[in-house]
Amino acid sequence: MNKKSKGFVIWVTGLSGSGKSVLASKIRKNLKKKNINSILINGDDLRKIFNLNKFDKKSRLNYAKSYSMFCKKMTNQGINVIIATIAMFEDIRKWNRKNIKNYYEIYLKTSYKLIKKRNKKKLYLSKINNVIGKDIKPELPKKPDFIFKNNFKNNSKLNEKLFLKIDHFIKKKYK
Repeated sequence: MNKKSKGFVIWVTGLSGSGKSVLASKIRKNLKKKNINSILINGDDLRKIFNLNKFDKKSRLNYAKSYSMFCKKMTNQGINVIIATIAMFEDIRKWNRKNIKNYYEIYLKTSYKLIKKRNKKKLYLSKINNVIGKDIKPELPKKPDFIFKNNFKNNSKLNEKLFLKIDHFIKKKYK
């Protein structure tokens, strides 16, 4: 199978509540305007679909491995995937880069203090255990393709910059 017949993966990672799903939706809309079809999935949906209800570090790592293999299977069939997931493990990102031909990683960098203050998912100020960033130390991306510094304000210039980078990534894929 040649490079052009494979799909691509845009992997959006960041702490819970950092805005991964929102950003992934914006990316999908932007691609759709350009007639580039893709499937959008996120960690919360996958957890519900497959009844993944353990949150300890080992289970989280196993889920992330499954997400990676699922994305690889999809792209091998020519399907473009945008995935929004925490998956804060360096081994996962290394595996993705090695095994998924057209892989683009976006790290949604949002301060823990700001996420905690927003507390959208009620995780950071609760007694819930096994929260990455709270009591499980995240393995932050070392070399993402793009760092999106989210302050939860209007990031239109950052969106434009990201969309240009993604366009460049996709054009390289189709050369």
